[in-house]
Amino acid sequence: MRIGIEAQRIFRKKKHGMDMVALALIRNLQQLDTENEYFIFVNDTEDPSAIKETSNFKIVPLSPAPYPIWEQKNLAKAIKTYHLDLLHCTSNTAPVSCSIPLLITLHDIIYLEKINLKEGTWYQRLGNIYRRWNVPKVVKKAAMIFTVSHYEQERIVAHFGLENNEVQVIYNGVANHFKIEDLQKQEAIRLKYDLPESFILFLGNTDPKKNLRGVLKSLAILEEKGIEHHDLVMPDFGKEVLITMLEEIKAPHLVSSIHLTGYIPNEDLPAIYSAAKVFLYPSLRESFGLPILEAMACGCPVITSDTSSMPEVAGDAAIIVDPFNPAAISKAIQKSLSDSASRNMLIQRGFLRPPLFDYKKGALDTLSAYKEIYSRK
Repeated sequence: MRIGIEAQRIFRKKKHGMDMVALALIRNLQQLDTENEYFIFVNDTEDPSAIKETSNFKIVPLSPAPYPIWEQKNLAKAIKTYHLDLLHCTSNTAPVSCSIPLLITLHDIIYLEKINLKEGTWYQRLGNIYRRWNVPKVVKKAAMIFTVSHYEQERIVAHFGLENNEVQVIYNGVANHFKIEDLQKQEAIRLKYDLPESFILFLGNTDPKKNLRGVLKSLAILEEKGIEHHDLVMPDFGKEVLITMLEEIKAPHLVSSIHLTGYIPNEDLPAIYSAAKVFLYPSLRESFGLPILEAMACGCPVITSDTSSMPEVAGDAAIIVDPFNPAAISKAIQKSLSDSASRNMLIQRGFLRPPLFDYKKGALDTLSAYKEIYSRK
């Protein structure tokens, strides 16, 4: 088979969730499959170390362009140029014009459930508009849809009126470098990012679903109660947005307790998880929630939400809260910091969760799907 994989963003320097998942899939397929030919289509090569070509895996940079143009024009043209048998698009969307069997990893359909043009950055809003236009069209044409949790499978099946066997669940996995880092490495990373000695970690962004407002309100509650103080570390977030939100919730004084690190490369995250007192992940909606497992693998207690996929991923190894209730979040933070027995139990249970989510198994399941779809031709 000649298999095309859309992996537009895996070579960009600032990688995020879907980029890392696509990268892990390709790396595992390289180890598992030496028979079929693969063509990995990318948009840029900022980080050439991300993945190397092998005898049957060719990296194909297409002409750089805004994502919709790159996908609808450049990728669609590459299907014919490289005489592909299958195309796997890894990041929700796909070319509307696709003359070969199409497989799509549909991470979520949040943008189809609601859209608010006043929330998030312009980049996020425009991305959601594009997905809202594209996804219903390509889902109708897809030979197979992959998604990342049983919760999301149910949402997709219900929304599009599909059968369960048309949407295959392939869980995300945890990369091997997520483990407890030694104290020397933790200290080196702490100094690199000028982190406080003791801190709570929150990985969020400007997307409203990440629930930054709820996190900040919960910290304000702890401050009002005079609870033991721990600073909050927030990677990849702008100060102006933070200040505006703190003013809106009438807690501008909290800015001095919040450390904005900028983007943190994936390889530095294990040391930060390992050093954190607790990891906050009270999102309003997720299709999976990979940072939950990453934190657990690094021995960091986790607080997450009782909504969408997060209980499915966290199991009994996290404190589960109502993300719409800042008081509940603050109470969970207090418990995780003060109750050593509960804290140790969460850590030990947390170590048991990541092995249940394996990228190698996901790659094997994906390869089986490729073969099954190809056999239908």
